[in-house]
Amino acid sequence: MKRANSGLTWIQQPHVTAFLQQLAAAPVITHARLDELPASRTREYVRGLLVEHNALPRRDELSARFSDWAEQALERITSQNHRDITRRYIRWHHQRRMNQMDEVTQGTFLRAKQSVTVAIDLLNWLTEHDTELAEVNQAHLDRWQAEGPTTRGIASRFLDWAIRTSLIDPSLKLQPHRRGTSPRLDAARQTEIMHSLGHTTDMNLRDRAAAILVMVFGQQVSDIVQLTWDNVTVTEELVTITFGTVEIALTSPLDEPWRELAATPTHDQTAAHPNSNWVFRGGAPGRHLRASTLTQRLSTLFSSRAARLGTLHELTKLAPVAIIAEALGYAPATIDRHALASSANYMEYMSALSSQATS
Repeated sequence: MKRANSGLTWIQQPHVTAFLQQLAAAPVITHARLDELPASRTREYVRGLLVEHNALPRRDELSARFSDWAEQALERITSQNHRDITRRYIRWHHQRRMNQMDEVTQGTFLRAKQSVTVAIDLLNWLTEHDTELAEVNQAHLDRWQAEGPTTRGIASRFLDWAIRTSLIDPSLKLQPHRRGTSPRLDAARQTEIMHSLGHTTDMNLRDRAAAILVMVFGQQVSDIVQLTWDNVTVTEELVTITFGTVEIALTSPLDEPWRELAATPTHDQTAAHPNSNWVFRGGAPGRHLRASTLTQRLSTLFSSRAARLGTLHELTKLAPVAIIAEALGYAPATIDRHALASSANYMEYMSALSSQATS
């Protein structure tokens, strides 16, 4: 570390000293040994440091966290038979999928936890009504769904798996869980926010840079936090960022926070990020900022989801679906839905081009 004082101050905190003494008692430090120690933020931070500095091999932390969570979740099931079924569901559906991924995403991790939680709720309800999963009928499902929140519809994921594995009648179904219609920022509010982003100095530099990507390019926060400096090019003339397959330029004054970030790197000041290439570095060593953390920080100015939807709504009035999708890294079907919602179409775009050509 360039400045050792902050590291020494951290080490000298009683809870950190106590943890390091526990760890030092181990003949060999491994992930398994760390897992045996009480769960804490200190444990995971030290693990991250050891991985980042090549003292431990890198592992998929979200996959490991899901496995630990799942073992505890199984204890909540009141029937041994239903516990065995849920264990199979976890292992052969969720964990198998995670094992096939290069790295488990936060979204996959959260959806898996949610799916298992709702499945456990259903199975415990069946146990309370002296019913095995193999005996469940449509009346059971209708009653269970009617008695609880709309999120019970998420159990359809578990039921689909149960049908594929021949555990229940294939004709059974639940009403799927549907989210409410999400609000979006209107054009006037977008213009107001964009003006403030171009001139404010009160906002954290990285938060301001992220807010511009949401407001101008309709980017999802989960994608923004994964940007590296390989995606960004800063020259005297231009700042460009690559989302899909196209480099997109940021004009002044929206390029200013990106120029400042590139000119004042700080990743080498601590032991947590010695060689980090993340634009949005997180609190965990070697990892990018969590999407939920950035979303919360941006919420002081706008809802990131509402802002993103408002931006895509407006963009589909200006260019064809295929061009927007390729430039911004979206699936064409996603942009097409926004285009239909905004009543945009290709003929309107061609008409606009024609008008510009004759003016």
